[in-house]
Amino acid sequence: MYWSTLLDGMLVGFSASLPLGPIGVLVIQRTLQNGRFSGLSSGFGAAMSDTIYAIIAGFSLSYIVTFIESQILWIQLGGVIILTGLGVKIFRTNPAIQLRKQRAGKHSLVSDFVSTFFLTLSNPLAIFLFIAFFASFRVLKPEYGIFGHLIIIGGVFAGAATWWTILTSLVMLFRSKINLRRLFWINKIAGSAIVIFVILAFVFWLITEYY
Repeated sequence: MYWSTLLDGMLVGFSASLPLGPIGVLVIQRTLQNGRFSGLSSGFGAAMSDTIYAIIAGFSLSYIVTFIESQILWIQLGGVIILTGLGVKIFRTNPAIQLRKQRAGKHSLVSDFVSTFFLTLSNPLAIFLFIAFFASFRVLKPEYGIFGHLIIIGGVFAGAATWWTILTSLVMLFRSKINLRRLFWINKIAGSAIVIFVILAFVFWLITEYY
């Protein structure tokens, strides 16, 4: 039973991570610029954040959900500001300087993990996404008990981590063909894409929420 429970959790985590929003663009950009481990660290940070939201959704922590619902506009605005700033920063990044920092050992995998963790955490709508996935796949059953639900949560992280591993591996196939000039334009495109994704998502949320 527990193997099938784990696979159910992995299916939820993998499916929830598939849409390539601003975090996906960021992971791709970091993989191209800093290498596989930078992309993986960033992806695993996102997976850990998703796992926390899955815990809140799966264990029905209603007081947290209620707080988020009451403050959703301000939380969303904060996330928009942070991610827009990140997009602008990537747009303005000089790849030559970044590569020199990397060779000098100034690049930190821990900072990749932590930054992506908090950036993903700044999107509280993920809670409602996981509630929808849990309901659609019917993976949370009373007979599983606490231990079974914990296995599902572990599966969510494993599924999300699997997706980020696949994505960074695919990106690495093309990394050898990327020179500094192309990386310069990739940064411009990635930075612009993050800003556009964030603004469009926020506008769409405003329209659906208030109109």
